[in-house]
Amino acid sequence: MSDIDATGTTGKLIRYAHLRWLVRILRHPSAVLLLVQLIGLLLYPFIEHTRPARALFGAFGVLVLCLAIAMVQRTPGRAWISAAIAVPAVLFNVLDLTLGLPGLKPWWAALESLFHFYAAICLIRYMLADRRATSDELFAAGATFTLLAWAFTYLFVLCQTLQPGCFAAAVNPDAPRSWTELLFLSFALMSSTGIGDVIPVTVHARAVASLEMFVGVMYMALVVSRLIGLTLLRKGE
Repeated sequence: MSDIDATGTTGKLIRYAHLRWLVRILRHPSAVLLLVQLIGLLLYPFIEHTRPARALFGAFGVLVLCLAIAMVQRTPGRAWISAAIAVPAVLFNVLDLTLGLPGLKPWWAALESLFHFYAAICLIRYMLADRRATSDELFAAGATFTLLAWAFTYLFVLCQTLQPGCFAAAVNPDAPRSWTELLFLSFALMSSTGIGDVIPVTVHARAVASLEMFVGVMYMALVVSRLIGLTLLRKGE
């Protein structure tokens, strides 16, 4: 074999390996969704206070919505329901961004929250329907946790839009809480690790926060514990 043939063969093998790696990733959309959500979690503080932050948030939101719709197709849920919720949510966000219509923000936040709740419920049904814990279910458990955290964050945004001042913090207590602050509060409540320096100060905000704490505890007790048990059972076979 000549050097040219050997080089061409090596290049084909490398490309084939890359394609196999890509196909393997696409077989687990919940893993891709989890990775994108975690990347966004780390990037939000760097772009949140920049001028094009809303545009970046919108583009990232569209990416997450597309990944979630692809993920729902592998679950008992219906992709058309996800799309029916996602399309107006994206439309309201774009109209608010381009035309400056703050009256659309509550609708956008409500639809975003509803979409994430629906995707999370579909994933929970998918995990509970299986009697064997695979790597896909483990990725789905992480993706579901982030979906629920994002869903409650959008609920907090909705509460803050309808009732300004419902969340307070040690720094600038009267200022509206940023997305990162509300997302931090959501993760703290979902994981039952505390509440941090952002606290709900009105009865409606506290009701939503209490609901998230309940959902977080029940998710760990009913879903995650079941997956751990199935994993241990598979290793014992």
